[in-house]
Amino acid sequence: MSARSPSSRRRFLQHSAAAMAGAALADGFSWTRSVHAAGSDPIRVALIGCGGRGLGAAANCLNVPDNVKLVAVADAFEDQAQKAARSLKEKYGDKVDVPPERVFAGFDAYQQAMAAGVDLVLLTTPPGFRPLQYRAAVEAGKHVFMEKPVCVDAPGYRSVMESNRVADQRNLKVVVGLQSRHDPQLIETIQRIHDGALGEIQFLRAYRNGAGVWVRTREPGQTEMQYQMRNWYYFVWLCGDQIVEQHVHHLDRINWAMKDEHPVEANGMGGREVRKGKDFGHIYDHQYVEYTYPNGIKLFSQNRHIRNCWNAATQHVHGSRGHSDCTGTITGDRAWTYNGPKVNATDQEHVDLIRAIRNDDRHNEGYYGANSSFTAVLGRMATYSGSVVTWDDAVAKGPDEMPQRLAWDAEPPVLPDAGGSYEHAVAVPGVYRAY
Repeated sequence: MSARSPSSRRRFLQHSAAAMAGAALADGFSWTRSVHAAGSDPIRVALIGCGGRGLGAAANCLNVPDNVKLVAVADAFEDQAQKAARSLKEKYGDKVDVPPERVFAGFDAYQQAMAAGVDLVLLTTPPGFRPLQYRAAVEAGKHVFMEKPVCVDAPGYRSVMESNRVADQRNLKVVVGLQSRHDPQLIETIQRIHDGALGEIQFLRAYRNGAGVWVRTREPGQTEMQYQMRNWYYFVWLCGDQIVEQHVHHLDRINWAMKDEHPVEANGMGGREVRKGKDFGHIYDHQYVEYTYPNGIKLFSQNRHIRNCWNAATQHVHGSRGHSDCTGTITGDRAWTYNGPKVNATDQEHVDLIRAIRNDDRHNEGYYGANSSFTAVLGRMATYSGSVVTWDDAVAKGPDEMPQRLAWDAEPPVLPDAGGSYEHAVAVPGVYRAY
């Protein structure tokens, strides 16, 4: 069964009000201060995960026009933690106070950062670590921003859902990096869909087709764990595959349009045509999934990483009276184009988080973050297996993708063959079992 927060409708209205409050400012924020703000003391922030997205999330948080201060950084790799502390200090000056003793490295660095007197943690490590670190954060009583996706497997999904309940019990504020939920034009578009602007929804489409992302080659002296964590995008236990790591944005918008329902089953196909060689791990480069929602409506989903092909990063809702791409336009009987304020949504999600902390508003995006992330995992399980995979069975019986031990000398779940290739570990439909 679907585990959801007490009132999806109430969350929707709260998010709508937050993101629409006030006019867009010159710097791209929508911000209103409350006389009921919980004091003006600094909100002390720790960055956990100092790669490119971590630096971006820290910048988004520090851009908030409030007394926010970065006081700790943590990463498995010391060089990344040191670089993040230096570069953010150069850019943000007094908003960054990270002395050497609050630069943490190693697999337990996240625990040390959480113990450094912080109020808010930014969880931006590779996605496989998200459930573990989210659980630690809520148990430590910290507010949380966590990047999408929030899980890469079924045990991770179950863990995140339980952590969501702990966060609710402790009145912690949680934002997930599905920034569309904080964009006024998307908020209004989705609300109009919910209000019937398209008539009865007939079918849905979602695409994340592009050329691909970075590749990091093996360096001399690296252990297998070090190599995979540097080149994390290409290993399921760290990334979840492209459908989970990137396409989650578009699947989330579709779930949102469906009033935060999630699919009940999926079937699909996929493989790898161009990801060949030692540096491409064992993930696919193309996937097609047909999802079915509880009311029988179908979502037709594509994601691909192949150069010189048709690209798209869109989603579409088709109804009996019109169509919408969910980003500010509706065509058909009730045609409409958004003309309201514009914001930088990746900044706005942090504005909304800081506002919730200051005002002590109840705010937890972890539920839809988990359901949208697992929608992507469900699609991966379907394409890898070539079978019809149901949500309930996938949640209950899906495999644990994480290593048994986290250490630089530990063995990851997938190892190369004698020639350094991971092709033997690529899922073969009809052979791979979803559970």
